Amino acid sequence: MKATELRKKTAEELEAELLALRREQFALRLQRATGQSPRPDQFGKVRRNVARVKTVQRQLRGDGQAAAGVRK
Repeated sequence: MKATELRKKTAEELEAELLALRREQFALRLQRATGQSPRPDQFGKVRRNVARVKTVQRQLRGDGQAAAGVRK
């Protein structure tokens, strides 16, 4: 998932995407805890996708300065 794809989505679609990613993250943790062996690379991929969605959400809210690293 790329940030350019995420920027084309509405706020509601981003919220739904974030919820789906959080559920996937929970499912991976549950699989690991129950002894099943999920693919280890998925943990990092999901975590990075969550960060991408949250960054785009922050930019859409108008906090673009905070996302760019500008401090007041």
